[in-house]
Amino acid sequence: MNSHQGRSIEVDFFRGIVLIVIVLDHIPGSVLSHLMLHAYALCDSAEVFVFLGGYASAAAYTAVLEHRGPGAAQKRFFRRCWEIYRAYLLTAVLTLVSGAALALFHLNQPMVDLTGWQPFSSAPLRETLDIALLRRQPYLSSVLPMYVIFALCVPFAVPLARRSALFAMTSSLVIWALARPLASLFSIDDVGDWAFNPFAWQLMFVLGILCRVQPVGERFHMSNAARWLTRAAVAAVFTFAVVKLFVLTQALPGHLKQNLSMDRVINFLVIAWLAARFVHTGSIARLARRLPAVVTVGRTGLVCFVTGTLVSLVVDTATPRGLTGFEHTIVALAGDLVAITAVLAIARAWSEWKGQQARTAVNSAGCG
Repeated sequence: MNSHQGRSIEVDFFRGIVLIVIVLDHIPGSVLSHLMLHAYALCDSAEVFVFLGGYASAAAYTAVLEHRGPGAAQKRFFRRCWEIYRAYLLTAVLTLVSGAALALFHLNQPMVDLTGWQPFSSAPLRETLDIALLRRQPYLSSVLPMYVIFALCVPFAVPLARRSALFAMTSSLVIWALARPLASLFSIDDVGDWAFNPFAWQLMFVLGILCRVQPVGERFHMSNAARWLTRAAVAAVFTFAVVKLFVLTQALPGHLKQNLSMDRVINFLVIAWLAARFVHTGSIARLARRLPAVVTVGRTGLVCFVTGTLVSLVVDTATPRGLTGFEHTIVALAGDLVAITAVLAIARAWSEWKGQQARTAVNSAGCG
């Protein structure tokens, strides 16, 4: 893959797309969300987000390991764990404050219910403790506790994957198969408390790690087996789309996503293989260079995720209710464009600020 300062431009591009999609998916009236992955597949942006998180974590760990040794790599991810935990707390606070503001002005009652403001206002001390201990996760913050756990495991998972991909994959599959009883054992099996069972979703994270440390070789990409696999993946993607559009007319139970059901895993894998083929041809890198703003979103992922939650709430609240037909479509599409523009602007502003901070630090060191 092409890289920039050790980073994969393709991965940053995919991460940017996924972060924008996550914002749109959490705007209930969004028009563009009906065109996203979840509309045509049994998986959605969550699988992509977690998989890319594993890939990026393995890349970062390996880079630090090669330049500064295992001690520095481990410390880097323990610090990363703390960063993600703080981001989780900030996201929870933003969610609750937004819910309080909406309740105060009697706006967007469905969103007030989703934010969890009402139970929090009834028992703030207990709810604060539950949130701090990850026992309860306000709306939109629920994916981050899982990442706290994953960040802690990176210093152990990446070396294991480097030594034996087979053992790492087998171990991950066993944990995934036992995910529900393990969740019950640790009292995290309630969908209302943990939207993502980490024992199940670690499979996506480990798959991302393995794809980084044990990538598919050039020789296989050029083989007949790869071409036949691509044909089979195209057929599978088409079949899953037909099932999603015409067979599964009702919403699927939440526990299937919470516990990462097998059909979601298979659907993701066939899509991931097709994406890998596009990456291999260089087409994703060329597209990424044409859309640098999206790449910037991917490179400021945690910031865009946290602020994106607020963007979703604001856009949804500002969208007029009661509209129908063409008028509703136009207004909702305008809201989508505002949300996308806001995420792109936030990523650019943060990136520029960080760049300025880095330049100031370098100048200060030079003067010293």
